[in-house]
Amino acid sequence: MKVLVVDDEMPARARLRRMLEAMDGCSVCGEAADGEEALSQCAQLQPDVLLMDIRMPSMDGLEAARHLLALERPPAVIFTTAYSEHALAAFEAHAVDYLLKPVRQERLAEALENTRRLTRVQAAALQLSESEGGVRKRICARVRGSLQLIPVEEIRYFLADQKYVTIGTSDSRVLIEESLKSLEEEFPERFVRIHRNALIAPAFLVGLERDAGGQIRVRLRDIEESLEISRRHIAAMRRLVKSLRS
Repeated sequence: MKVLVVDDEMPARARLRRMLEAMDGCSVCGEAADGEEALSQCAQLQPDVLLMDIRMPSMDGLEAARHLLALERPPAVIFTTAYSEHALAAFEAHAVDYLLKPVRQERLAEALENTRRLTRVQAAALQLSESEGGVRKRICARVRGSLQLIPVEEIRYFLADQKYVTIGTSDSRVLIEESLKSLEEEFPERFVRIHRNALIAPAFLVGLERDAGGQIRVRLRDIEESLEISRRHIAAMRRLVKSLRS
């Protein structure tokens, strides 16, 4: 069982590494000091388990756990923390287990044994889904074998096509495997629907235009393409444009 140790404190990582190396059937494949580094390491090392602190700078363990499902083979997560008040959040995140610091050897062994009984698919099912646990500040996408974090505040639109959704920003187009409906429900105050296959960010709305075929389309700041508006959404979009200009 390959374990990635994630903690912002080096002494804590060193202690966990010593405990893991003393256990049969476990190997430490790497270490990370925060959630973003953990995501990068997971994409490269493909650990079976993350032994991850909850409270860390930049990106905490709970947010990192949400992003892990962008991986083809997401690892199981065992949370560690010095703060008992995080226990509820950890279990709401469907963590495989939760360890209070200082972690005891026998308790760690028990948690790993429980994890060993799970298949990868079962472990993934226990992870925090991308649409749960609060509104994300970034969306994680798998790009050429690595994970890319896209700030939600930079996203101009979501455009659905079959099983994929394209995220459009000013300088990138990235595919994710999430439903447009779940994104609409997660970000109701940031994105509005203009078509059955499209959401836009009103913050970047420039205006409406009519194309050569008479179809009304929306223009967004800093992107070249315009997006089609379905007939049922035209009135609402006109009201939105008027309100933004008033």
